[in-house]
This record gives sequence, structure tokens and C-alpha cells, in this order.
Amino acid sequence: MFRELIRKNKKISMEECLYILKTEKRGVLSVHGDNDYPYGMPMNHWYNEEDGKIYFHCGKVGHRLDALKKDSRVSFCTYDEGYRNQGEWALNVKSVIVFGKIEIVDELDRIVDITKKLSYKFTQDDEYINAEIKQHAYRTVLLVLTPEHICGKLVQEA
Repeated sequence: MFRELIRKNKKISMEECLYILKTEKRGVLSVHGDNDYPYGMPMNHWYNEEDGKIYFHCGKVGHRLDALKKDSRVSFCTYDEGYRNQGEWALNVKSVIVFGKIEIVDELDRIVDITKKLSYKFTQDDEYINAEIKQHAYRTVLLVLTPEHICGKLVQEA
């Protein structure tokens, strides 16, 4: 159902893919938007090693949610900071693309729990995190991406 990489020698392992999903802070979530146009937006994410799902949070209204209510199929792309080999200008980046379906969750306890875990990727300031959650959690939903296909590769700009 999902295409295989053409340049198989560039494919990275599933372990590397999961490491990137776990450590990188943001990526682009793409949905089937209005008038059949793709709609991609930068999103913070948290990868849960226990259930293998990717979690996002967002407001309760907007283009993204309208699109997801019509079609839960999405793709999510993230990539690491990359590296340059000594003496070369080209950047080498490991990218990961996830295809799957999103479930919209509107349970306050779960929103608070996951949002805290996501927030710890950015700061360890509990006072700040708790204040933000107290102020915004009631108007937030979780997007839970269940992967159906994960693939990563080494992209060499040269």
C-alpha cells in the first residue's frame, strides 16, 4: 500500500526513525485540506515509546480540525539538524515520514498528561508548564497519530 524508497541505500533503520521521532521537537503535519488541496502545518509533537503513537495538541476549531473530521489520513514529516562532512558545504539530514490516521481526543485528563510530556521537550520549568496548561487545556484537543507506515532516509544535499 505504501511505496518503497527508490534509493534503498539511503534508507535509515527503524531504530533511527524512532529516535528522530522521539528527540526532534517539531515537524510538518499534512492533512487533506479544503478544495482537495494538501494542508501542511508546523507542529510540536511527542512520540510515546509505550504505545508507538505520536501526539499533537491544538485548538478546538480551525482548518486542521475541519480537515481531520472529513479525512483522518495524514502524513507527518520531521528531520534532524543534520551534519556536514569536513570540507563539504552540503548538509546531510535524516528525515522521517509517517503515514497514519489521527484520532481527535477531547478528554481533559489525557490532554493535561500528554501536554505536560510534550512541554518537557522544550522546558523543565514546571511552574510555567502548569500555568500554561491551567490557562489553555480546556480549549485544547489532542491529535493522536497511529502510524501505519514509517520510513526514513538520509538526504544528502550535494
